[in-house]
Amino acid sequence: MSDNKIKIFVLGLRGFPDVPGGVETHCEQLYPRLVKLGCEVTVITRAQYISRERRCAEWKGVKFIHLFAWKNQYLEAITHTFCGLFIAAFHRPDIVHFHAIGPSVVAPMAKIFDLRVVVTNHGPDYLRQKWGKLSRFMLSLGETMGTRFADRVIVISSGIKEMLEKNYGRKDLQLIPNGVVITELVPPGEVLRQFGLQPGKYVFSACRFVPEKGLVDLIAAYQRLDNPEFNLVLAGDTDHENDTSRDIKAAASRDERIVLPGFLSGQSLRELFSNAGLFVLPSYHEGLPIALLEAMSYQLPVLVSDIAPNKEVTLPKDRYFPVGDIGRLSERIDKLFAKGISEEEKMAQKEMLSRDYNWERIAESTYKLYKEVLA
Repeated sequence: MSDNKIKIFVLGLRGFPDVPGGVETHCEQLYPRLVKLGCEVTVITRAQYISRERRCAEWKGVKFIHLFAWKNQYLEAITHTFCGLFIAAFHRPDIVHFHAIGPSVVAPMAKIFDLRVVVTNHGPDYLRQKWGKLSRFMLSLGETMGTRFADRVIVISSGIKEMLEKNYGRKDLQLIPNGVVITELVPPGEVLRQFGLQPGKYVFSACRFVPEKGLVDLIAAYQRLDNPEFNLVLAGDTDHENDTSRDIKAAASRDERIVLPGFLSGQSLRELFSNAGLFVLPSYHEGLPIALLEAMSYQLPVLVSDIAPNKEVTLPKDRYFPVGDIGRLSERIDKLFAKGISEEEKMAQKEMLSRDYNWERIAESTYKLYKEVLA
């Protein structure tokens, strides 16, 4: 350890700050806090996701190495992590931390380089609808390699923990969930004016435009409603154009009530969260959805599919609908938008987030795990 600091190299993510993605948001919140706790953190980013004017050598104490990545939907993460590992091995960190199962396929190589390895499993990505057979095989292999060869494995939900314990027999898995920052609400401003939106008069969702997020279902459910007096706002886009993203954009071009503001971050995204009337996440697959936690932090009523990761975030029964059931989704949107959220529910959400999804505690748990690995 250099100067009694734990030297960490981080691989597997696109980068941060303000790079879309659940893993990216997780790391953006986690690593500045670990720097404060006594870690020297270096993140190897995929350079093309951070414009040249935004690339910096350091941010909030976190150091960056911006490494070119071959922008390919199927091989990008694995090839970038493979190259990044050689850089990490040259610098000889105390720990290499891989995020997500795809990049974890190179965990055995890290052990060959005599590096200590921590893996965070953000969920079984091979279940995502966008992947073909070869990609699913490689992702499954990454899960296997990461689980078997890492010194310690972090999981973000109890469902992932149970699955890995059952499939691999590993009993030292550490459950450390995603977290959320509770911020002040942003009043209506330029973003709402730009897109012609009224406060409290739109249903909101924020995610990448990929099949497993269920946004095509959400559009179909919204269009079943009889002349709704509210818009549907879908913040996001896709890294690699696909049939789902094209369908979403085509639907918006035909229906002026559907608003696509694109990828947003910072104050702009907070303004849309703060002034929505209902947040909907109709996913078919999640790890532990940060977007749901964020929506709850803005005191919004939320409606989510009844998949296991969403149900780990305890909500009233009427906040869930059967995944893929467009009719039920449409009915719930109509009822919940009119019903809103009570002050009692707002307080319950805030207390749960502060108790169970607190980034300070998450960072402390991760730091403790690092020390255990070194011991």
